[in-house]
Amino acid sequence: MRIRVEDITAEAKDLRFSEPQTEINRLLALGPIREYEVSAPVDVRVSYYRAGMDLFFEGALNAHTMATCARCAEQFRTSADRGFRFVLTPKSVGDEDESGLRIEDLELSTYDGAEVDLSPLINEQILLGLPTRPLCSDECRGLCPGCGTNLNQSSCGCAAAAADPRFAALRSIRVQRS
Repeated sequence: MRIRVEDITAEAKDLRFSEPQTEINRLLALGPIREYEVSAPVDVRVSYYRAGMDLFFEGALNAHTMATCARCAEQFRTSADRGFRFVLTPKSVGDEDESGLRIEDLELSTYDGAEVDLSPLINEQILLGLPTRPLCSDECRGLCPGCGTNLNQSSCGCAAAAADPRFAALRSIRVQRS
């Protein structure tokens, strides 16, 4: 989604659009979090306005995803809901000094030219909204390390793993609980 800079005024405007999932899926496939795939266009709501040369954007997005559970390796549906806020300042005015970065500086970026492309900023927000370790549920029991049975669906017949003799000394330690 592109917005012409000259169309951004001091009066706040609301915009609702769908961001195609193609680019975010390409980024997910290249990055370290490959367990996700966005399954539908991302719903985006954004309010924007201008103050001087700075452009202010605030909104929320909702992305429907398919993910692979990190414990049981089953596919599940989830959604990534995330609010966002960022300020764009002209690149010619931006300070190039990266030292002394503050937390509020993470919402600050620059723009250059006659248009602002929101797609890279929306894609970044989607990536930030995804957990680094997808779980189908907090109670997921995972797979049996011996036979690979999904312990959420059934028990397995594997005997409890024999204790490693190197850890025998640790069994004699008593922990006092208060």
